[in-house]
Amino acid sequence: MSKKDWKNIVVSPAASLQETLQRLDEGGLQIALVMDDDCHLAGTVTDGDVRRALLRGQGLDTPVTEVMNPNPVTGLLLEEPEIWQRTMQRHSLHHLPLLDAAGCVSDLVRYEVPLEPERNTQVIIMAGGLGARLRPLTNDIPKPLIKVGSKPVLETIIENFEAQGFHDITLCINYKGDLIREHFGDGSELGVNIRYVEEPDRMGTAGALTLLPQPPTEPFIVMNGDLLTKVDFVRLLDFHQRQGFSATVAMREYSYQVPYGVMEIDQQYRVMRMVEKPVERRHVSAGIYILSPEVVEHIPGSQYHDMPTLFNTLMDSGRSVGSFPLRDYWIDIGRMEDLERASAEFTEMFG
Repeated sequence: MSKKDWKNIVVSPAASLQETLQRLDEGGLQIALVMDDDCHLAGTVTDGDVRRALLRGQGLDTPVTEVMNPNPVTGLLLEEPEIWQRTMQRHSLHHLPLLDAAGCVSDLVRYEVPLEPERNTQVIIMAGGLGARLRPLTNDIPKPLIKVGSKPVLETIIENFEAQGFHDITLCINYKGDLIREHFGDGSELGVNIRYVEEPDRMGTAGALTLLPQPPTEPFIVMNGDLLTKVDFVRLLDFHQRQGFSATVAMREYSYQVPYGVMEIDQQYRVMRMVEKPVERRHVSAGIYILSPEVVEHIPGSQYHDMPTLFNTLMDSGRSVGSFPLRDYWIDIGRMEDLERASAEFTEMFG
């Protein structure tokens, strides 16, 4: 789509629902992009969003920010068109805003039927944690077997991989690992092949990789076993390979509000700027990684080793470590409040 076309459907966060309706009608694409002055995407508005707002009794003077989807699915400008199409298919979208490296909207692509690539990628899921923050639920069962919806969280994870064509699964187990073995067996009931690596002691997300009986020969996926996510693993793997990274970590934006006025001062203690209760934003690890096979050589055996330590080792040795911005549904059930939220959202997100 040309820049002229998609710029015709851009509205400001200050726009009203009526202005947005006019832009939707003029654009004829059934979608409007809500963008700030710095070209960052604040949200999207579809015909369906408008219809639901009107049914709720919201008037035409309603700010668009109360109607828009503030967390739209997006693509990256440097990705292959095949990946854009796959993303739209997985999320039942007709259009996908494309962001450049600065996070600015650069284009809008329309849905076409994508081709599903075949992958023989090894998937390693870390399922050995104690789940201490979820006690007493984890007194008798390991955290990956806690039910979210009608099934254990690890079962949903494995089904998601299987649906995307990944069938080679290794589970790294420790705490109450025998219960995980009993539940999943060889994985045939879920359409996958499951192998097990039993940690003699908890070795960390990276340390457990030294126990693999067959070291990977191609880039492989490592994921924590307590995550519910709609991430497209094919897209993540493609990004890693095209960028040529040794390791890639999926990242999320984490925001928090400082409860005080924040001051910036110079060397003479003069206040240069003061902001009342600013919102700070940080990029945090989502617990999903793509590693190239040579990375395993940098992990010392028979000891605890976590991913941050491994990534710092790789960077110190001159290897390239990348990050992939994750805007898909994602939740870590490691805390009781997050487990409750995941349970409430499960049917809507996973059916």
